[in-house]
Amino acid sequence: MNDNAVQADLLRLFERHDVELELDEEWLVTDGDFPAVRASWHEGAEGAPGRLDVDVVISEERHIEESFAGNGRGDTGARDALNAFERNVLHVLLAACWYVTDDRRIQLQSWDLGMRSWDVFVGPLAFSRDDVSAPDGLLPGLHDALRNESLSGELHWIRLFHRRADDGSVVTEALLDNQPWPGGDRLLSQLAWPSTEKGYSARCFIALDIRDY
Repeated sequence: MNDNAVQADLLRLFERHDVELELDEEWLVTDGDFPAVRASWHEGAEGAPGRLDVDVVISEERHIEESFAGNGRGDTGARDALNAFERNVLHVLLAACWYVTDDRRIQLQSWDLGMRSWDVFVGPLAFSRDDVSAPDGLLPGLHDALRNESLSGELHWIRLFHRRADDGSVVTEALLDNQPWPGGDRLLSQLAWPSTEKGYSARCFIALDIRDY
């Protein structure tokens, strides 16, 4: 699937969720301005999944980067990855960047951090297997970890990733505004993740914005 076809699918996806975007060269823009979004598909090697990269530009200096694996070749793989984007991240982005909120798809919370109150948009903790459950304490732990950060008064986003291999080895990654976040890494290491013989992965995407009274 070429990038023009990916963009067309992305445009239709946003339209289904009541967000009208316009094509401007390789970007889909909002009323000729930010937020702007684009997606690009990278075919995997033979037998390996491909990768869909989604970039959301929220200002001239700030943009959100997310990637999704897609199983299958060509259109099949690209649409599989686009479905993963829709399930795991899209509804957080719609709420945080386009103010279209579906509380059936995300958790909405209000947190006090520092001297500010924040609207918090929490996407699902998405597991690669259906028989694995979330560890206790993720959101309270995340709240506590963010208390130690000096957050500027603008939109922020967090990606949490945990993978347990079949041999029991663990890889975790926490990003805050696309950058490595040690406080998030400590949080992930402290949670009681399920111990299973078969490996699994889990990811979660969260956004925070200043509460508009």
